Amino acid sequence: MSATTMTQFEAPAEADEPLEYRSVHTFAVLGLLLGLLSVVVVFMARISFESTMVLAPIPIAGIIVSLIALRGIRATPDLYTGKPLAQAGAALSALFLVTGVGFAGYVYATEVPDGYTRTSFLEMKPSEADTVNGDIIPPEVAEFIKSGEPVFIKGYIRPDSIKFKQNLNNFLLVRDNQQCCFGDLSKVMYFDQVQVKLGTGLTTDYHSGLFRLGGKLKVAPGDPRVGTPLTYELVADYVKP
Repeated sequence: MSATTMTQFEAPAEADEPLEYRSVHTFAVLGLLLGLLSVVVVFMARISFESTMVLAPIPIAGIIVSLIALRGIRATPDLYTGKPLAQAGAALSALFLVTGVGFAGYVYATEVPDGYTRTSFLEMKPSEADTVNGDIIPPEVAEFIKSGEPVFIKGYIRPDSIKFKQNLNNFLLVRDNQQCCFGDLSKVMYFDQVQVKLGTGLTTDYHSGLFRLGGKLKVAPGDPRVGTPLTYELVADYVKP
């Protein structure tokens, strides 16, 4: 084999220039994760405006973290990369924040039928001042009961309060669905439950999601065996699963 042929197979000389390495900005990754997690705001929007606002800091944090990452990447481009990740995190966070809060506001403004006044399990809980005064029913709720003014309330059907799942006209409505387990009914406070009786000809089917109901709120004697001072009852003429 000639010298010329051997020269063709010689390895090229190693490059003298060092390899350039830039790390992905940590906040860019965190911003993207927060952006993806922000979708929970949209899922919560149909259930409760208050709960949506509680979760709103997630996308807000996603926007802030992503902007910090973008500023850091622009300031030291020779050290950090990850601009597309930070941009995606900021965009997703902003999208889910605006969409979730906007939809929650729309639902809140339109879900109460005409002629009904909104109330909630939180409003049925006596304040410390009420307790000191010996009032186990808050004055605002007591006024609903006294006047017979129709109220609107949201909650979940407690599954162990029903014997079948279709054509229900009597069930226990509770504040939250506690997906893992409902626990002992005797430990559920009286202001976190309402016994619902649907009006004549009105029925609904069970599911684990939220129910919207309207009707007249009443009170009945509680069960002294479990220390319940009273029982809230709702004679409903409106139900929307």
